Amino acid sequence: MRMVVTGRHGQVVTALAELARDHDMVTVVPLGRPALDLADLGSIDQALVNAKPDIIVSAGAYTAVDKAESDDQLAMTINGRAPSMIADTAARLDVPLIHISTDYVFDGYGATAYREDDPVNPVSVYGRTKRAGEEAVMAAGRDHAIVRTSWVYSPFGNNFVKTMLRLAAERDLVAVVADQKGAPTSAFDIAQGLFTMADQMLVHRGDPGRRGIFHLTGATSTDWATFAEGIFAASAACGGPSAAVRRITTADYPTAARRPSNARLDNGKLLTHFGISPPSWTQSIIPVVERLLKADRG
Repeated sequence: MRMVVTGRHGQVVTALAELARDHDMVTVVPLGRPALDLADLGSIDQALVNAKPDIIVSAGAYTAVDKAESDDQLAMTINGRAPSMIADTAARLDVPLIHISTDYVFDGYGATAYREDDPVNPVSVYGRTKRAGEEAVMAAGRDHAIVRTSWVYSPFGNNFVKTMLRLAAERDLVAVVADQKGAPTSAFDIAQGLFTMADQMLVHRGDPGRRGIFHLTGATSTDWATFAEGIFAASAACGGPSAAVRRITTADYPTAARRPSNARLDNGKLLTHFGISPPSWTQSIIPVVERLLKADRG
């Protein structure tokens, strides 16, 4: 399987490329600038054609959630219009497409974990542009899967785990929001799920049960403060930095973009149609923290 992935340095594409080294039957081809620039829509089609994909994973995105509030045009180009181009090319090449999306398409007012068919209502520029990307992919053809995930962490790029470890090395007390709930998700667990999905989508071409929108998150939900406590516990167990957590509210930590207070996603459809059941963040966080601490120690 030749999996062509948009983006070079994102958490998911990096995890895909790393895990592919242990999959003799999978080749991951990351496509980024200058060959493929999501901000330059004219570069997308030819770059994908030249890469000769068996399946395409649309993982590249504008992910600066707060900056998007004042940079809405670029965010819409990358998150909304580029996926349309990618989906059109995938349809023309007759290859399946997996498009990565987010919990931000929901407003967060719901009391339970969101299902794939629950009404969307994004309340930020980032959420609205990602929803536009979903709609573009759905309009381009049937041979696609849209994968919504949340609270992604890994040893790569910028993410909450790396931020917490850095803060713990600098101070004894860290204030963390405690009234937003979601499911932390390892990029490695996402990557493993995408390999399974891609394989089945290729084997079962045309199966409607393996097409559409799916949620893929860690099995256990929590809040940011409890997540931070788990990170510090894992770090302390490895001899790394730790800190106490002061639980605060969203109002105590204002941001340009509003975050969904409930970012929990229901993974039931993913299990039913693909047999995928991601582990809990309490399991997946340990190797990530161990790896980050090892890197810090040289």
